[in-house]
Amino acid sequence: MEVKTGYLYHLKDDFFTKINDNSLMSNHGKGKMRPTYFTIKDKDILWFIPLSSKVDKYQQIVNKKVAKYGSCNTILIREIANQKSVILLQNAFPTLEKYISHVHMLNGAPYRVADNLKSEIEKNFKSLLQMKEKKGINFFFTDIDKIKA
Repeated sequence: MEVKTGYLYHLKDDFFTKINDNSLMSNHGKGKMRPTYFTIKDKDILWFIPLSSKVDKYQQIVNKKVAKYGSCNTILIREIANQKSVILLQNAFPTLEKYISHVHMLNGAPYRVADNLKSEIEKNFKSLLQMKEKKGINFFFTDIDKIKA
């Protein structure tokens, strides 16, 4: 499977069993797949950014961050596949292609986010990653260094 930036994917349970990290979003259960993930392919690393439908919950968090800091780039609320979705950059993590279950399909075709949203997500993610790598300021909930290792 060719994995591309900007497409949405689902992961196998094997990944979550192997990593065993409570900071990763939990399985929805009842036969449903884990959250849908926006994917960024960065050289040999696949970054997975979970999406959530809990807009009201995260809107409150975004509002508090904006009130305190003037902006919020760890959580984005945007329209994806004709519905409001929460893009949880703060919950991003790396993984390998072997843990991908399948690409997210919409109307029988792999779903790709709009180019302007793809660019916005990539820009914000790279900013968060640079803050961690160059300034030691970590906005990620998961231990991305441990998962990468």
